[in-house]
Amino acid sequence: MTQHPLTPPPELVRRWLSEEYERGLAADHVATQAARWGSDQELEACCEWLKTEGHEHEHEALFADRRPKQPSLKEQALEQLDGIAAVFRISHGGNLVCDKIRRALEALPND
Repeated sequence: MTQHPLTPPPELVRRWLSEEYERGLAADHVATQAARWGSDQELEACCEWLKTEGHEHEHEALFADRRPKQPSLKEQALEQLDGIAAVFRISHGGNLVCDKIRRALEALPND
């Protein structure tokens, strides 16, 4: 039987099963990993096609749109601080402490 190009190789499926078998999440984990793998294969094929057609910048834009970068730890901390500040304003009528924490976070480098 011929394997569809977006079907993960059996060795990957076996690895994914063994990764989550002990936690009882094997089926969910394998389904998620298989969907990610297939999506990655499709994206790589599209990007390769764009490159061969001379659309280098479109290839980069497509990849950036379909696989956005995770927010940095600094960005995540600032986002969570917004939620804390909202609760603090409601319960304490101000956000002086949160402002100091925000300034300290914003002073950190963007890594």
